[in-house]
Amino acid sequence: MRLRLATIGIFAGLICLAVPPLQAGDIRVELQKTGTQAPLHAVFFLDANTGWAVGAGGTILRTTDGGKRWKAAPNSQRALLTGVSFVDARQGWVVGANGTILHTDDGGNTWALQPSGTQSTLFGVQFVTPSVGWAVGAGGTVLRTDDGGLRWNDQSSGTGAVLYAVHFVDPQRGMAVGAVGTILSTDNGGQTWTVQDTKHAATLFDVFMIDGQNSWAVGNAGALFQTATGGAQWIDRSLPCGQGCTRLTDLLRVRFSDQKTGWIVGERGAIYRTVDGGFTWTRQEHESKATFYGFSLPQPGHGWASGERGIVAHLAAAP
Repeated sequence: MRLRLATIGIFAGLICLAVPPLQAGDIRVELQKTGTQAPLHAVFFLDANTGWAVGAGGTILRTTDGGKRWKAAPNSQRALLTGVSFVDARQGWVVGANGTILHTDDGGNTWALQPSGTQSTLFGVQFVTPSVGWAVGAGGTVLRTDDGGLRWNDQSSGTGAVLYAVHFVDPQRGMAVGAVGTILSTDNGGQTWTVQDTKHAATLFDVFMIDGQNSWAVGNAGALFQTATGGAQWIDRSLPCGQGCTRLTDLLRVRFSDQKTGWIVGERGAIYRTVDGGFTWTRQEHESKATFYGFSLPQPGHGWASGERGIVAHLAAAP
């Protein structure tokens, strides 16, 4: 019995040594098993336990334990899925190729097709209430619904550029970004959209509004832009190539938990974090070099990234 207890103690010690506690400034990247090899283009977590990931071939995955276990949801639609948004544990929407919009009212166990009125591929979706939401996509497409997606109405974006992402801080104030440096903003729920100028032609893949004044946008070849004036002026904070770099990294998703702390994920497993409002960004090295297409930050210090070959990674940061 003493030998057995001693053996258990040794194994416990080894476990403690193998997973050391996070120190200030550290980031831990934990790769999760999803059971699929399909590229996962978007991920959304409502809290630290409940999340969804979507991707190629109509793939929809759900977890209720922080990603320890992922379960595939039945879905008759085989279209490429590119965006996902939930407002609570039951109501969610997914968008994708050929104008696909799917809705669930049971937490993702079942999904129903909604008529979008377009054949354009939709890349981004966000709901701010169970009734009010937007979807954006190819050809400058911007759709809005006021009834949970029963009807989607086309809004005039004023651009023909592909729009890859949309983000609203409330039902009135929002932004959308896309190809050729396109940034659009609205302060009236999308009734009118105003083109903003970054003086840069980089394709922008994501935008995040911290509040009505402070926003960030990311894109190809390290493109990174910040505004503290509601978009009246954008500051170029694009990331340099760095030591040993041979090609600038495409930045695909950006999220902030407050004005100082933010995350970026992207090509070839890129993960960056700032704790000083974006003046400096630290790259996190980890074992996977798979590109991250999606990122969700449900609470400060804990995020989930999704990407190539069915990969989902949990990112945890020390306080």
